[in-house]
Amino acid sequence: MEFDFGHGSVPAHKHVNGGGWVADTAKVDESAYIGEEARVFEDAQVSGNTWIFGKTRVFGNARVYGMSRVYGKAWVYGKAQVFRKARVSKKARVYGNTWVFE
Repeated sequence: MEFDFGHGSVPAHKHVNGGGWVADTAKVDESAYIGEEARVFEDAQVSGNTWIFGKTRVFGNARVYGMSRVYGKAWVYGKAQVFRKARVSKKARVYGNTWVFE
């Protein structure tokens, strides 16, 4: 299947846990929850018992792990990392080489 993340259609699939779209180039653990409106694409990685939901976008080389939650309309991208039970919400933008934790 293919999905357009905003720059043309790319190979993608719906995540088994939540039904959100994940590009085939991204790495997402089955243990993670990717909600229906959430999108994970490019070379992003989501692992562990992490929840991505709402109209959230995780992309670029971003990593979200360690029981973190990203929700609302938040974006995590670039080389940013969200981990150790961190919470990113509303319209927050986490990008560049930023780390958000605990």
